[in-house]
Amino acid sequence: MPSPTAVICVTFEIHPEHFDAFLIAVKKQSKDSLEKESWCHQFDVCLSPDRPTAVLLYETYDDREAVKKHMQTPHFAIFNATVGPMIKSKDVHVWDIDAAQ
Repeated sequence: MPSPTAVICVTFEIHPEHFDAFLIAVKKQSKDSLEKESWCHQFDVCLSPDRPTAVLLYETYDDREAVKKHMQTPHFAIFNATVGPMIKSKDVHVWDIDAAQ
C-alpha cells in the first residue's frame, strides 16, 4: 500500500439543531470511505471543546487524484445531499504531505 501524499481538512459549522444527525452521517461517511476506498488511509472526525457546533475532518489519501476519486463516489454524493441542509458553513483545504519527513 502506498504512503499517503494528500490530506483533506474540512471544517464545518453545523446548525445546532442538526448536530447529532450530522455526527451520525459523518461517522458513516468515515466508515464508508475507509472500507470502500483503498486509496483512503485515514478519516478522522474531530470535535472542538471550544466550538460546540464545529466539526473538523482530517483525511489522508494516496494522492490528489485519489482525493478527486473520493469526491466522485456514490457514498460521498449521498453524504453531501444528506448533510447539505445541516451545514452553516464549510471550509475545504487540500494539502500535500511533506515527503521529506
